[in-house]
Amino acid sequence: MTVPYMPPRAAVAGAREFRDAMALLAAPVTIITTVDGDGCRRGFTASSVTSVSLDPPLVLVGVTRGSSCHRPLLARGEFVVNVLGDRHGPLARRFAAAGADRFAGGEFESWPGGELPYLPDASVLLRCTLADVVPAGDHDLLLGSPDEVRTSGSSGALVWYQRSFHVPVQTSQERTAAIRVA
Repeated sequence: MTVPYMPPRAAVAGAREFRDAMALLAAPVTIITTVDGDGCRRGFTASSVTSVSLDPPLVLVGVTRGSSCHRPLLARGEFVVNVLGDRHGPLARRFAAAGADRFAGGEFESWPGGELPYLPDASVLLRCTLADVVPAGDHDLLLGSPDEVRTSGSSGALVWYQRSFHVPVQTSQERTAAIRVA
């Protein structure tokens, strides 16, 4: 069930204050990919991606309505969440740049049996079917149902924190604790 659209109310916090606060929230860096009605590959860098439910499995992707990918995502009803690894910073920057030829590097392949572009060396791949769309401010929240999940076993992750890319580093103490738990 989709929640009815609520008109925006006056913000208590200013936009700048809100952006500054959100910069302190570390988020995974992903590239969301799809194909438009003409078969052209579309994609963008997103940090507003999270798991929502285990039963049924659902993932949430936030996309601004003004994005060139918004309409193709809704029309196609399918997308891939490519969770980026520590080596993908330049790729994330390219997919975040307006007017860039995002697929120019040739890193992406077509998902077997279909057209959806995916990054073969991504840390995690989620091929999703659009399950619902929830309007939220200037964005739509896309709920995707993962049809296929692939993991590379790569331990490196790329995160967005304080308006730049970072790679989390485990201390030797954390590695020891992780070994004991496992």
